[in-house]
Amino acid sequence: MNFYTPNGGERPIRLSASTRAFAHDSLGRKYGLDTLKTDAIPLDDIENFSALTKVEKYDLAIRKIAENAPIRLCEGERLSGAATLGMAIRHLIPATYAGKSVFSSISHLTVNFEDVLKNGVRAIRQRAENAFLKYRGTEKEAFSQSCLNCLDAFEIWHGRYLKALEKLPEYGDNYENLKRVPFAPATTFYEAVQSIWFTFAFLRLCGNWPGIGRMDYLLGDYLKRDLKNGRITLDEAREILAHFFIKGCEWINGQFVGSGDAQHYQNILLAGMDEDGNEVTNEVTYLVLDILEELGISDFPTTVRLNRSTDEALLRRVAEVMRYGGGILAVYNEDTVISALLKDGYDEREARKFANDGCWEVQIPGKTYFIYSPFDSLQLLQQKTLRGYEGDVSFADFEALYSQYKADLFDYIESFACGRAQRFQKDETSANGWKWAEHNPCTLVSIFEEGCIEKGLSYLEGGPVYNIHSPHIGGLADTVNSLYAIKKLVYDEKRLTLSELIDILKKNWEGEEVLRQYVLNRYTYFGNDSDEVDALAARLLSDFADICVSFNGRCGYRFPAGVSTFGRQLEWSPKRLASPHGRRAGEVLAANCSPTPGTDREGATAMIRSYCKADLSKLATGAALDIKLLPSSVAGEDGLQALMALFRGFVALGGFFMQPDVVDATLLREAQVHPEEYQTLSVRVSGWNARFVTLNQEWQDMVIEQNEHG
Repeated sequence: MNFYTPNGGERPIRLSASTRAFAHDSLGRKYGLDTLKTDAIPLDDIENFSALTKVEKYDLAIRKIAENAPIRLCEGERLSGAATLGMAIRHLIPATYAGKSVFSSISHLTVNFEDVLKNGVRAIRQRAENAFLKYRGTEKEAFSQSCLNCLDAFEIWHGRYLKALEKLPEYGDNYENLKRVPFAPATTFYEAVQSIWFTFAFLRLCGNWPGIGRMDYLLGDYLKRDLKNGRITLDEAREILAHFFIKGCEWINGQFVGSGDAQHYQNILLAGMDEDGNEVTNEVTYLVLDILEELGISDFPTTVRLNRSTDEALLRRVAEVMRYGGGILAVYNEDTVISALLKDGYDEREARKFANDGCWEVQIPGKTYFIYSPFDSLQLLQQKTLRGYEGDVSFADFEALYSQYKADLFDYIESFACGRAQRFQKDETSANGWKWAEHNPCTLVSIFEEGCIEKGLSYLEGGPVYNIHSPHIGGLADTVNSLYAIKKLVYDEKRLTLSELIDILKKNWEGEEVLRQYVLNRYTYFGNDSDEVDALAARLLSDFADICVSFNGRCGYRFPAGVSTFGRQLEWSPKRLASPHGRRAGEVLAANCSPTPGTDREGATAMIRSYCKADLSKLATGAALDIKLLPSSVAGEDGLQALMALFRGFVALGGFFMQPDVVDATLLREAQVHPEEYQTLSVRVSGWNARFVTLNQEWQDMVIEQNEHG
């Protein structure tokens, strides 16, 4: 079985024929289509349901799901557990009353799988029972009871699987392996993989989309012990781990065309240092890379943590897998990430354990509530600073213009922070003068986030150790390029006044094609290693980061800065006016920290240099750089060495997060015409991967344009 790759490379075969057949079925939509057969569990038979409290409704929904969700045993599977309710794919708890969903669900978090592996769910229950006794008779009793109720539901679901497996001799190994975990600590590699999968599967069965986190950190020691004791071979471990990835494709169904069908935030991290500063890279690291290389599964976007001391063997292996394309692999520079977390106030041991939120934004796994709020910095410049191109707009010099934009940026972030502070209740008895407001229940994920049980507060109500609401600046390159074009045209070259330029922009460059071409082609914009424009980008990012953290302490959230678009340049484009850097109104422009399409003329190395001139360690939740590479540029040994050099340069220069994608735009256009022939063709979109054929026309065109200009 071969899978399409953007560069047409032949993938190696290491896995057994039965495992590859299982992958074929899963990627071929067999289980995803089966999931759609049962959309949700109805709650209409519950007497007086509408009169119950929100927490009571939630607990009953989770229990009913555990009791009634279809049990799925896939032929030949090595791991058990499946998320078999279609509504969960839509980010909703799959339970309905009067035909409508009852609650939405939770994503953008990585739960505490380490706690599950090392201590088992029974230890979590003991903590929950202690908390219930502590909070009995208080306003926190309902949440504490809900924790116990959700743990009961988890045991019910576990029991149903054991009962189903026990009856079928061909699943004897599955049954024996599932008997202890996840309720007792895992003792073997096989148990550990099953423990993570089963916990993950129940969370997503109930509609939640958690990330996996540091798979080699979680599983490495189990495999080392088993290998040493002769309990398992590397080939056997690869087979078991492959089934984890294959089962993670159980929601592929081809029915949801839009921004891609693989956006379930089940991201994975590999390599890097542990809390003691020791390198994590182990046998599991390389097994994961083997599996991604062979099967081309794009549903687990995987990021490798690199640093200045990363072993050459790992750099080479990452490059070998990455050049198959599909955007499956990305890289962090953990030196910068850890530095950013330290600046943001984290303890160093804690910072070293960072993972992501399910996309690429940084958080401490199992301890963090996280949400980000992106905004279009280009619209802010056009609509606020330049007043929508209406009326008289003048500034004595460029510094005056920049100062006004910075003030407008401050006002925007202040309004954002004040809006979040209004979500808290006044509490005169508190030292802060506020307390967390009540939110919709989310007990199931709260159980697996450190702090929630002990505080008697849910994931959404201040329970986790860290509570982050991160403003993310979007349209960065477009804003920088617009400011730079104004600086050059109006203030340096004095070709026209600002009022005259604004009048031209108001007319969408109509009748000014000569000037527009001059602006497009005369200036060197962000992404080409030009110190002048790159310094402006670095200045803007630094000022933005300082503004964001200045609002820490206003409420229960911290406000670290980040940079992202996540494809929102599509939804922003109709509201954008003509831009000073020569772009017409409504154009789809830059993604994340990447250059404006068509302006990056000096290649990937120059792009990285521009990006790294900013102090990215001031952006504690992240700043993503998208790099598009032609297959020919990474072909052969020279191409492999070039890609490794790109990694080294990214780390040495102080990059944060880079998501390269090796793709041929010609192949993508062919897939548009014949989608039936390219069902597994994957591309990196923004923070996730998508099978290209599940993107709608608008998204496909954007991806193609980005690759044609890359």
